Amino acid sequence: MSDRRGLLIILSSPSGAGKSTLSRRLRDWDPTISFSVSATTRTPRDGEIDGQDYHFLSETQFKRDVAAGEMLEHAHVFGNFYGSPKGPVQAAIEAGRDVLFDIDWQGAQQIQNSALGPHTLSIFILPPSIAELHRRLESRGQDSAEVIARRMQKSWDEISHWAEYDYVLVNDDLETTDARLKTILSAARLKRLQQPGLNAHVQSLQAEFEERTS
Repeated sequence: MSDRRGLLIILSSPSGAGKSTLSRRLRDWDPTISFSVSATTRTPRDGEIDGQDYHFLSETQFKRDVAAGEMLEHAHVFGNFYGSPKGPVQAAIEAGRDVLFDIDWQGAQQIQNSALGPHTLSIFILPPSIAELHRRLESRGQDSAEVIARRMQKSWDEISHWAEYDYVLVNDDLETTDARLKTILSAARLKRLQQPGLNAHVQSLQAEFEERTS
């Protein structure tokens, strides 16, 4: 076992708040952080690789895995099932590697309530204002006004769950938010629960103390 346990890093935000950029910066800072590869029942798209882009499962297999407790979280979206397989994540954290999850508040709740919940670090990214969030969505130049309006409504639904996270950062300055995110992760890695070797170290201190005082 590693000298520390890995963390399940949950990063959530409304669309346009900067989550993707922060995730990329976090992995550039520490390349050992891996993204959780989701499982899905949808058909692979051209160029997608099983086990790399997604774990492609039949609906029967997916439901069997859910029933067996092998999915940390799962959801039914637009006619297909999506979920986070527990096995690879558990192996990673036992080896001392952090796993990053890009999921919404519902998935975050499921993971926090799972058997691996004690090892989660959940962070929510807020925009500085609704006007700025709208501006960021418009600046992408990808969506119609109607689509942006739907995204804004969904964004507010996401924001309403901000208080369910361990940490909340207002992304009004990317460099500052990036630095704070890394500080949070560095501190979380030092939590007592994440250091499995502490018990043995304290026992050795006790044995040394008893030897010196006997």
